[in-house]
Amino acid sequence: MNAKNLQPINAAYLACPIRQVVSRFGDKWSLLVLYSLYTSGTGILRFNELRRTMSDCSQKMLSQTLKNLETLHLVSRTSYPEVPPRVEYELTDVGKSLMPAVTALIDWAKKHFDDVVTDVL
Repeated sequence: MNAKNLQPINAAYLACPIRQVVSRFGDKWSLLVLYSLYTSGTGILRFNELRRTMSDCSQKMLSQTLKNLETLHLVSRTSYPEVPPRVEYELTDVGKSLMPAVTALIDWAKKHFDDVVTDVL
């Protein structure tokens, strides 16, 4: 395809809040990390504790996901100068404010699971 065939991108498309915000943390790993932190007893988890709750997520993917969530100000990372090093993750106030929407989505998914998920799995 050459440049002559490209259509201009509609400014409204680029400014869409859903597209611009959800695309940054709407992947399955980010939502699982946020929910794991939210439902943990203390609201604080170490890397390996998160890893145990998401055993099918690779160490590399979890690390990338946490860095992304930290960049988005949804998760904070606290590193303690100890041997061995201790690093803890928790939801920021912005992350906490997102959780009612995430839990509503989870509730909807539970209610409509059979309607949406078919034998394709």
